[in-house]
Amino acid sequence: MNSIKTYRFQFIILAVLLIIFFLINISLGSVNIPIKEIINSLIGNEIEKQSWQYIILNYRLPKAFTAILVGSGLSVSGLLMQTLFRNPLAGPFVLGISSGASLGVAILIMGSSLFASIFSSFFLSGISITIAATMGSFLVLLSIFVVANKVKDTMALLIIGLMFGSITTAVVSVLSYFTSKEKLQQYIFWSFGSLGNLSWSQLLLLFTLFIIGILITITVLKPLNAFLLGENYAQSMGVQLKKSRYLIIIATSILAGSITAFAGPIAFIGLAVPHLTRQLFNTQNHHILLPATILFGAILMLICDTIAQLPTSEYSLPINAITSIIGAPVVIWLLVRKRKMVF
Repeated sequence: MNSIKTYRFQFIILAVLLIIFFLINISLGSVNIPIKEIINSLIGNEIEKQSWQYIILNYRLPKAFTAILVGSGLSVSGLLMQTLFRNPLAGPFVLGISSGASLGVAILIMGSSLFASIFSSFFLSGISITIAATMGSFLVLLSIFVVANKVKDTMALLIIGLMFGSITTAVVSVLSYFTSKEKLQQYIFWSFGSLGNLSWSQLLLLFTLFIIGILITITVLKPLNAFLLGENYAQSMGVQLKKSRYLIIIATSILAGSITAFAGPIAFIGLAVPHLTRQLFNTQNHHILLPATILFGAILMLICDTIAQLPTSEYSLPINAITSIIGAPVVIWLLVRKRKMVF
């Protein structure tokens, strides 16, 4: 079994790239800030313009940290799902978590006028969409747990998760058909995803949930390695299948659900990064893949966010569009390069 020391050079390269793209991400935008001034700001030294200090601390820094958490969390979720189902095209939202969040937000924004009138003051609060997305994800999670308790076949659980996603998507489509264009536009803007809407307190909550999800993932690293050779092999190695499956689903739900609630549905990062990590490290050992995936996901998300900012422009492209433009060709390339991907 390979150790982290074997891949020391790759980890050093990823850590350096993470720092570089973190600084570049903060530097570029509608107002370009020299990297030297950013470093001075971060270490507490005086900088040339106080307006830069305000921009860094209140806008750029929270957004960069959000990008790191979102990229890392979605990538780890994708790694968990691909290993559990031994399916190279499984992503963090394959169980319908994202669809559940979308349904919660759709009901909030595009629900009946009576429902809206009763809770109109609540709807106007900034945290309402996050709560709605969380509730939608939680309801889907409960449904998945009920099904997982009845179904022993992991592939059947995968298909049922996809069906949950189809059902929630259908309900969202019906709500979209009957809603006003203003509310539909609001929902569409949410579906684009955003990394720049989190306050420091919201970022702290997202970080807490991220840490919980990662800690749960650490407890199932050994079962994840065993799952690569099939559930029968894992059981022969002493792995408790039901307990491990529950823990993997919980970790994925916490990571993917919280990220969707705070940043919206962001595509392809969770699907593409685990494959890219395996290509770079050439290992299936999850003790190596977990930290590598965290770093790789953070770097790729920072790059996507930097591109989305349209440097020197006051406009910002939807982050979901950028991740799809980058992620889709990666998945196509992987499938073309390897006709059969073994898990």
